[in-house]
Amino acid sequence: MKEDFYPPLFENEFYHIYNRGNNRENIFYTHENYLYFLRKYDEYLSPFVETYSYCLLPNHFHLLVRVKTKENVEAAARLSKFLKLGKSILETDLIISEAFRRFFMSYAKSINKQQARTGSLFQKNFKRKHITSESYFSSVIHYIHANPQLHGICADYKTYAYSSYNSHTADKPTKLNRKEVLDWFGGSDGYIKFHEANYSAIKDKREFMIEDD
Repeated sequence: MKEDFYPPLFENEFYHIYNRGNNRENIFYTHENYLYFLRKYDEYLSPFVETYSYCLLPNHFHLLVRVKTKENVEAAARLSKFLKLGKSILETDLIISEAFRRFFMSYAKSINKQQARTGSLFQKNFKRKHITSESYFSSVIHYIHANPQLHGICADYKTYAYSSYNSHTADKPTKLNRKEVLDWFGGSDGYIKFHEANYSAIKDKREFMIEDD
């Protein structure tokens, strides 16, 4: 276990969160699985974190989130009845870890039934990297979106259906923090240009990559 993959989750801080299938098995099998994952993620995690970017791949996923304020996290925990787990659950890191645990269990239950499988669907501990600089933030957004192409899943990550890349430039309603992302890059044109200009370089930047393979 690499300790830098499991830093505490603090309020108002950004994190790149990742997890994959147990034994690197698939966690998505159909188009509907991807949509169901996003619905359950919204149900279990949106009370605690704001989501900026995501990418779902057949056997793993990536998220860029910001933890909400301690007061908001604790209030959501009370509504979710996390308090029955004990007083210590009021710590932000424990609350969000519990929310992810419940989310994984809920999603896994559906997939196990669909695939007639048993056992854990996800690796036990989801990894996270603390976003500590402005350049890191920009690179992580690009890296998350570029993942399908980096893994050879598609020829052009801009066409991939299960990432937030196109959601950021679309007009459709979204629960993503779209405006903040676009503003960060100086608008839609800057967002697109940054992605286009940095794909060739991103393969050599290991600081924000959290796979351990």
